[in-house]
Amino acid sequence: MNNSTRGRLGEDIAVEVLRKRGYRILIRNYRFGKAEVDIIAQKDSVLAFVEVKWRSNNLFGDPQSFVSKQQQKRLIAAADHYVRSNDLDINVRFDVVTILGKKTNCTIEIIVNAFFCF
Repeated sequence: MNNSTRGRLGEDIAVEVLRKRGYRILIRNYRFGKAEVDIIAQKDSVLAFVEVKWRSNNLFGDPQSFVSKQQQKRLIAAADHYVRSNDLDINVRFDVVTILGKKTNCTIEIIVNAFFCF
């Protein structure tokens, strides 16, 4: 499976898990500048900007550790653009969905407030 296919499958898995946990999926693959937000979803009165990270093992670190500071800055800029462009007055947070393992045997975790924008 190539990286593009795996990324799309990871996002599909994340969407299903988020839906089961009460998130309403608004947009997938939102682009702004160099940033791409994998999933924008709403849960209750919060808008969640969700990054999906899938690793086959954690030998080099947990999947969430691969959301670099630079990527966080880009995600924050994209979130700001989305909120301002849509004239929203809503609480925002940044979540990471981690997938660890193989397609048929993996562990999935939602890390709420994985990083902050200040």
